[in-house]
Amino acid sequence: MTHGTGSDRSLEPPAFTTDDVRRTVFLAGAAVLLVACLVPPWSSYARRYEFVEAIQFSVLAVAVPVLAVAGAPWRRLGLAARPRPDDDEADGEGEVEVHSRRLMDVVARGRRRHPEALRSAVFGSLFLVGVTAWRIPPAVNALVRHPWLVGVEAVSLLVVGIGLWLELVESPPVSPRLSPPIRAALAAVSMWAVWVLAYLVGLSHASWYQAYSHQAGRGLSLSADQQLTTGMLWFAFACAFVPVIFWNLIRWLQSEEEPDVEMHRLVRLERSRGRTWDGGHSST
Repeated sequence: MTHGTGSDRSLEPPAFTTDDVRRTVFLAGAAVLLVACLVPPWSSYARRYEFVEAIQFSVLAVAVPVLAVAGAPWRRLGLAARPRPDDDEADGEGEVEVHSRRLMDVVARGRRRHPEALRSAVFGSLFLVGVTAWRIPPAVNALVRHPWLVGVEAVSLLVVGIGLWLELVESPPVSPRLSPPIRAALAAVSMWAVWVLAYLVGLSHASWYQAYSHQAGRGLSLSADQQLTTGMLWFAFACAFVPVIFWNLIRWLQSEEEPDVEMHRLVRLERSRGRTWDGGHSST
């Protein structure tokens, strides 16, 4: 009877926790923002005003990726296995990650085996290349003249954005491989790079993006449009990256004061590695 009860419990779906609600809200927000910025009237205004295009760019580059990663949709999409209800691990992740062959579980194991900062630097570099490529004048001018290119922009920015945010925030079963201070540095560099591009637009006395027409006495002036563009980019990227920077700095300072926390993390990592090597013998 006891065995049957245990089996029944193992087949029960996991309870819908407060964390699940939070992640669902994040995913819904990402989906709503993605659709909203790709369809009229937002997409139409983005072809008429530089600052609206800057908002669209910010949503695709940071808002949607960070919400998607924080929402951790991998299990819902079948890309990661769900933890067992009777798993005795504190986080409920270890047993699943050892044996699962699903994509994100394999990625999580690989990140634990290869925590080198160089790999994170690659994702950071790809993000910088992606956002820079879509902010230079030829790219923005092409978006204005050929609206279908926004689909290409969206896909490329989502890919590099998700790759970067997986290095910065938790997205079970995937965890950032970097230590908190290096994570904060990566976030700061990513933010500053876009701030520099925005600063160049704001300081320009000539039209930075020639495809936008500004007529005196009609609509926004060139100066106002470019200054709004700079302000929107600064604000959007600050909202996304500044909390990550300060949160990781605080965690770093706390870990310096409490070395037992780092010791506990190392012990759990060794236990996970031990199950990876001995998992084939545990059943016998």
